[in-house]
Amino acid sequence: MDKRHLHHVWRKLQPINSWVFLGLAVFFIVLGVYSMRQNNLTAIRMRDAVVESDKNSGDVETPLRELREHVYTHMNADLSTGTGVQQPIQLKYRYDRLVATEKARVEAANGNIYTTAQAECEKQFPAGVSGSGRIGCIEQYVSNNGVAENPIPDALYKFDFVSPRWSPDAAGISLLLGGVFFLLFVVRFTLERWLKHKLRAHE
Repeated sequence: MDKRHLHHVWRKLQPINSWVFLGLAVFFIVLGVYSMRQNNLTAIRMRDAVVESDKNSGDVETPLRELREHVYTHMNADLSTGTGVQQPIQLKYRYDRLVATEKARVEAANGNIYTTAQAECEKQFPAGVSGSGRIGCIEQYVSNNGVAENPIPDALYKFDFVSPRWSPDAAGISLLLGGVFFLLFVVRFTLERWLKHKLRAHE
């Protein structure tokens, strides 16, 4: 490449200021980081809405669906705490209410069975004949006819939504533009240094 051609390329390149690219890169990267933070804060607010609805026995399906859609479509919107918690979204109050209801059902059913067992065993072991065997009879009757609690799997009330590494939202697009402008800055800056070196070599 001769000196004349180098000067022609240099004149074409001069109007393009490399520091403008760097400024734009910094601007979009800062905007991207801010948007990522906003994505996370929005997810936290939406999770709090789910917890509040759960606490007040309200509709949790709608806020839970909205939270899931937000997390799945925005980067940095997941709710992992970094402490090993696998399900940061828990319908604790709904689960506790179901457990309490099941316990009450079993207690009521077993209370009736105990009364029936007493009546049956009194017939078999009248007090005047062999009353001492009545206790064992009652225990056996309750064991054979008692109602056990149905386990309620807590996994059904725990959720873990994971956000994408990159998403086409304000955060994702800003970071992408920041990367592009930084790359343009590097190319423009490197090309300028190379042309200056070549021009000096032709002097």
